[in-house]
Amino acid sequence: MSADLLPGLDGVAPQPGVPKPDPILVVRGVERSFGGLQAVDVAHLEVARGAITALIGPNGAGKTTLFNLLTGFDHPDAGAWLFDGQPLQGKRAHQIARAGMVRTFQLTKALARLSLLDNMLLAAPGQRGEHLGGALAGRWRPQEARNRTEAEGLLERFGLAAMRDRFAGTLSGGQRKLLEMARALMARPRLLMLDEPMAGVNPALRQTLLAHIQEIRREGATVVFIEHDMDVVMGTSDWVVVMAEGRLIAEGPPAAVGADPEVIDAYLGRRHGKAAEA
Repeated sequence: MSADLLPGLDGVAPQPGVPKPDPILVVRGVERSFGGLQAVDVAHLEVARGAITALIGPNGAGKTTLFNLLTGFDHPDAGAWLFDGQPLQGKRAHQIARAGMVRTFQLTKALARLSLLDNMLLAAPGQRGEHLGGALAGRWRPQEARNRTEAEGLLERFGLAAMRDRFAGTLSGGQRKLLEMARALMARPRLLMLDEPMAGVNPALRQTLLAHIQEIRREGATVVFIEHDMDVVMGTSDWVVVMAEGRLIAEGPPAAVGADPEVIDAYLGRRHGKAAEA
């Protein structure tokens, strides 16, 4: 585990919604219902700056729905959230990404008929060529050259440089995961939110992705990731947040959360202990 690198979390109580010493994200009263189903009901959540936080819970717990709400891909029925002190509720997805909160998806969203390099270049923030004046005056050219250099460097870092001119649609599932993470970094996030980055990848690629996540944190970004593999969660995260039925039921250091009876009940059912004793 990497918790030793974050002494500021040592004295934080392992309980749902606990305040953090230096939160980069603060979520208050976020709710979302679909018909009669309460998918998300998060009273309070803080994400510690510079940490790798795992968001876990059984299927249907509301994890991806919470991601969708916080990143502008869905709209809450109630609630507010602050990213680095800036309110983001009501903002559109691209505005949230430009603010520095960038996410990936369970099912990768590569633009299949664009090259890997073009996929990367689309993610670069603040492009002058997007505005008529900058495009006509040619002020975009130096920036374009810098973006291309950065994109090529990221493709090299993620082992995709040799495929830079291939259509993204020709990549394998694992390669698309790498491209999605590289493209997210092209947006220069301060908070990177990864929705099941290990899903469907082989063990070797899993280790590669984990190494990238740890490197991203070392470079100064905060990471929140959804994951079902508890070995990954226990071995990678500094802090773990647990959802069940849309609510936070536990959070804390990995070891404390792994031993929490309520977390065990959420995954295995409240009768598993009695069954084991029988």
